[in-house]
Amino acid sequence: MSKVWKFGDNIDTDLIIAARYLNTSDEKILASHVMEDKDPNFVNKISKGDIIVAGENFGCGSSREHAPIAIKAAGIGAVIAKSFARIFYRNSFNMGLLILECTETDRISEGDELQIDVNNGTIANLSKNEKYNFQPIPPFMQELLGSGGLINYAKKKM
Repeated sequence: MSKVWKFGDNIDTDLIIAARYLNTSDEKILASHVMEDKDPNFVNKISKGDIIVAGENFGCGSSREHAPIAIKAAGIGAVIAKSFARIFYRNSFNMGLLILECTETDRISEGDELQIDVNNGTIANLSKNEKYNFQPIPPFMQELLGSGGLINYAKKKM
């Protein structure tokens, strides 16, 4: 069970991690500033495994790997959105961050408790007793997630 933190459409990479923090690749520092410009207390409210739910075009803007790194390092278990910016989508899998495309994010409210079943492609909203489907994750992308990202995947294959 994971708690939902709700955001709207067009959450860009500058809102996920502000450009002023891009002078480091330290995951702990990035995590401590995730979503800071959207909600200054976000990192103090979240718990490990919580889920970000958003609308259209999550991760738009600059193509920085820092954004999915910051989200994952902060302990967010998954991001569910109606759609993702293409580069953010790929960077997320490369960094080992679970992201799911689901058209029914408007039915999910902040504070709802969710359970994700990646194998069956379903999200159970335990707060509302509802189920939603998401776009299946291709097998190779599942391997990337299972390895913790592209670099770990490559190391295992070597």
